Amino acid sequence: MKNIISIFTSLLIISNLQAGTIKIVTTTMDLRSIAEMVGGNKVSVQSIATGYQNPHFVDPKPSYIISLSNADLFVTVGLDLETGWSPQLLSSSRNAKIQKGSPGYVDASEGVGLLQVPSSLNRGEGDIHIYGNPHYWLDPLNGKVIARNIAEGLERVDPANKAYYEANLSAFFGKVDAKLKELEAKMAPYKGTKIIAYHNEWVYFERRFGLVIVDFMEPKPGIPPSPSQLVKVIREVKADKIKVIISSPYFTTSSSEVVSKETGVKVLSLATSAGAFPTVKNYFDVFDYDIEQLVNALK
Repeated sequence: MKNIISIFTSLLIISNLQAGTIKIVTTTMDLRSIAEMVGGNKVSVQSIATGYQNPHFVDPKPSYIISLSNADLFVTVGLDLETGWSPQLLSSSRNAKIQKGSPGYVDASEGVGLLQVPSSLNRGEGDIHIYGNPHYWLDPLNGKVIARNIAEGLERVDPANKAYYEANLSAFFGKVDAKLKELEAKMAPYKGTKIIAYHNEWVYFERRFGLVIVDFMEPKPGIPPSPSQLVKVIREVKADKIKVIISSPYFTTSSSEVVSKETGVKVLSLATSAGAFPTVKNYFDVFDYDIEQLVNALK
C-alpha cells in the first residue's frame, strides 16, 4: 500500500510539473478563490479549510501535509486565525519553500488596516484575538490587499509570468470596485440599521456596509449564549426594534431561535466564506449572497 501511495504521489508531482502550474495551498476557500483569479491558468489551488467550516478549528490530516510538501506557495489569513492548526501542518510538511520568511510564504493580512486590536490581553474577556479581528476578508476592499499579497508571492516564485499576474490583479481590482459600488447602493437605504450577531466576526462587513451591531448572542467571544444573555438580547431586540440576527453556517441557531420566537426577529445564516453554501462558489458570491439575504430581511 505504501508503495502504491508513493507511486501515485510521484505521478501527481510529475503531472503538475509537466503542466507548468504553480501549486498553491491556502488555508481558506476565500484565499483559494482570490488566488485562482490572480493566478489564472498558471496555477492550481487547494484549500485546507472548507467554506462551511469554522476556520479557527480544523482537524489536521495527513493529506494536508502531503499537499503542503508539494506546494510552491502557501497563503494564510494570518494573525492568529489558524494558529491552532496551520503552524503544525506547515512544519510537518518539511517544505523549505513555503516556511515563514521564505519566498513561497504569503501572509494575506500584510497591509490590512486591522480593527479591534486590543490594548491589553485579558482571557477573562473570552476568545480575544491578540493582533486584532482576523475576519478582514469580509470587507471587499481588503480583498484587494489579499490579492496584491498573493500576486507578489506568485511573482517571487514565478517571475517570468509577472506581467500576467499583474494583468489579472488589475482585472480583479476593477471587479471589486464595480461589485462594491453595486452592493453599497443596495445597502444604502439601510445604513445605520441595528442588528445582532452571533459571534464577533462581522466587524469589517459591518463597517463597509453601514450596519450597527449592537450586541452578540455570545456574552463574550467564544462563550456559548447564557440564559441571562438571551434575556438581555430579547430586551434589546424589542427596545431597538431589531429585525435581524446574523450568524454563520458553523454555529448552532438554537439560541437565536429562542430570541426569534420571543420577538419575531429573523435569524439569517450568512456566508463567511466561499463554499459556505452551494450557490456561493467564489469570493464575490459571498457578498452577493449576504447582501441579498439582508436586503430581503430588512425591507
